[in-house]
Amino acid sequence: MTSSSADTARQRLNALREAMREHAIDAWWLPSSDPHNSEYLPEHWAGRAWLSGFDGSVGTLVITQDAAGVWVDSRYWVQAEEQLAGSGIALMKLQPGQPDAPMRWLAEQLGENATLGFDADVVSLANARRLEAHLAPAGIRLRGDMDLLDAIWPERPALPEAPLYAHPAAYLDETRSERLARVRQAMAEHGADWHPISTLDDIAWLTQLRGADVEFNPVFLSHLLVGRDAATLFVAPGKLDDALTAALAEDGIAVADYADWHRRLNTLPGEARVLIDPAKLTLGTRQALPEGAHLAEAYQPSTLAKGCKSDADLAHVREAMEEDGAALCEFFAWLEAALERGETVTELTVDEKLTAARARRPGFVSRSFGTIAAYNANGALPHYHATQEAHATIAGNGLLLIDSGGQYHGGTTDITRVVPVGEITDAHREDYTRVLKGTIALSRAQFPLGIPSPHLDAIARAPLWASGRDYGHGTGHGVGYFLNVHEGPQVIAWYAPAAPHTAMQPGMITSIEPGVYRPGQWGIRIENLAANRPAEASEFGDFLRFETLTLCPIDSRPIDADLLDPAEADWLDAYHAEVRSRLAPKLEGDALAWLEKRTQPLARG
Repeated sequence: MTSSSADTARQRLNALREAMREHAIDAWWLPSSDPHNSEYLPEHWAGRAWLSGFDGSVGTLVITQDAAGVWVDSRYWVQAEEQLAGSGIALMKLQPGQPDAPMRWLAEQLGENATLGFDADVVSLANARRLEAHLAPAGIRLRGDMDLLDAIWPERPALPEAPLYAHPAAYLDETRSERLARVRQAMAEHGADWHPISTLDDIAWLTQLRGADVEFNPVFLSHLLVGRDAATLFVAPGKLDDALTAALAEDGIAVADYADWHRRLNTLPGEARVLIDPAKLTLGTRQALPEGAHLAEAYQPSTLAKGCKSDADLAHVREAMEEDGAALCEFFAWLEAALERGETVTELTVDEKLTAARARRPGFVSRSFGTIAAYNANGALPHYHATQEAHATIAGNGLLLIDSGGQYHGGTTDITRVVPVGEITDAHREDYTRVLKGTIALSRAQFPLGIPSPHLDAIARAPLWASGRDYGHGTGHGVGYFLNVHEGPQVIAWYAPAAPHTAMQPGMITSIEPGVYRPGQWGIRIENLAANRPAEASEFGDFLRFETLTLCPIDSRPIDADLLDPAEADWLDAYHAEVRSRLAPKLEGDALAWLEKRTQPLARG
């Protein structure tokens, strides 16, 4: 953090503490969230980043009159340490499996009769309950009736106003009414008459609409109230045109003002039976429901339905992967040639050229997240992002990690590849090959239908553990269908709860991305997306396997072939043969020549 940035952070911290004193609040809780429990936030709700200067996508800021800290996991430790330096806000290293660490810290810091404040509209009901469980025994009160940022953020960005549009019908195989019927069936099973939904990707999936209110994610600020016979979409005036409003009405969806969400919930019958998911609704939304409402708590049904892509969806995803793979081939052909010619190539250039290659492909809409182009030591930061002020030139010797993705009408992509630059060492090769072995191990796995997804994590880690290596992030996350690049319900991470809703089901798309990170030296991650597909049943039950969806060569130059067993080498050769056969018809010239060169069978000793 520069001295001016640190000064700004300290000034804002002092302003918040003054507002806390005015309202008799002893501590303030500021998560990375919004009224929709989003991971990626509109600037209006990016208060943690504005106040602290740490702009990673995940982190919890906690402030008392005497101390302040940001809790982040290992993906962000180096970034947070740099961005928080001199701000008066400490980096608090969050360990795997310990999400409640900042709550325990507060219980130790605050005395009896202290008050913790937060904005109930950006704290999930589940997290509010955990706060209560940790703090109430210590005599600490919770207060969620205000947003102190409003008082100290004079130029707070307004809510986004991008118009909505329909997901093209050619990419859909069911109607809005059919999707709503699936939700209503789940409501009936729980005896519920009403179901409030605030998660933006669920609403986009149910309404078959898309927007641009959140960078990289084609979603829009909204809430949805589903009743047994009708539904209401709450969205800001002017975002829907007359044609879309009429189309929604035909499917039984009325439109109301986004600002009327709480007022409408408060008008539900006093004895209303309401289905809610405490992890996906905020405390503020719960407080807006009638006090006497009968709550049925269960995992949000649309999230599982959305996560299980249909065969028609997967067909479109395969087409999107071919377009994405062709763009990547064009980019990598350019990159290798540019480096050989001695052209100046920076991490920023990588993003520019790669995005331009994708933009030339049919169906491309936008990037699916900010491109991570990280050379040598920068690659050791899993969520590194180059900026105009701080970026590396790709020169000399080492490894370049590129994690990128695209939004297409027919699917969402997310891929990581690592390429050698100049001369690399045996240590580079061993790390790279161990990571590749992890990717291959999980890609080849067959597993029982319904197994909790966290249980699969060890399959990818085993080849790294065997040599004393590991990585601090999860191995896999769900991926949307022209929606968020991170979605549930499945997650492949040993420290994630193995809850029933994490069960692996056919049609789910999940990333497979083990890695190795050596701070100050290099980072390696090899990532493909894979779909759950039925495998042969046996007398022991039904099984699933992974179909690798991502189509792009895995660079063989950093591989130590002696570390691969014959089955692993066969998998890689078969993968490259499929990549070549499916991408070659879409390429010509230098890109085609590059594809042919990079998909040759692995040389074996």
